[in-house]
Amino acid sequence: MCRALARHVSGTGRSRRILEVGPGTGVVTDEILLQMGPSDSLTLVELNDRFVAALAERLKSDSRWQPHAGRVQIQHLPVEELTADKPFDAIVSGLPFNNFEPEAVQTIFDRLAQLGGPGTTLSFFEYVGVRKFKGLVSKREERLRLAGVEAALTKARRAWQFDRDCVVANVPPAWVHHLRFD
Repeated sequence: MCRALARHVSGTGRSRRILEVGPGTGVVTDEILLQMGPSDSLTLVELNDRFVAALAERLKSDSRWQPHAGRVQIQHLPVEELTADKPFDAIVSGLPFNNFEPEAVQTIFDRLAQLGGPGTTLSFFEYVGVRKFKGLVSKREERLRLAGVEAALTKARRAWQFDRDCVVANVPPAWVHHLRFD
């Protein structure tokens, strides 16, 4: 799944600005760093204090991350508060959208579209069937919340999706959606 999420990070040789939202401890970041060109930069936006500390430690001590340390910036804030002087070329999201309120999902997609520009790719994942299964076994209020999340994700996919991967070898299997902003 990490390779699928980072598939649209590598560029054409020009400097690219890459954003990873919700990197956690950096599992997908490992793959992004492998795909980065020598003049690309990476901004990691993470809200969780422990994950921010883990990412900072990896930049200092992980031999695979150290060569990129000068081109990686960690932002400890919600993505909705991130500002950028120039658009990002590629965005990778590890955010657990199924855990959010529908309004938050919509707000995040709106903000990611603003942080990108025409042609910016956004890759994000969701586990196959999890939202549907949760909806079957949940109380009414949770079913309504999940339906709202589905509506927000469907709106974004209909507007911008150009490709998706089904990663069956992942546990659980996952869809990786690739969007391109216009």
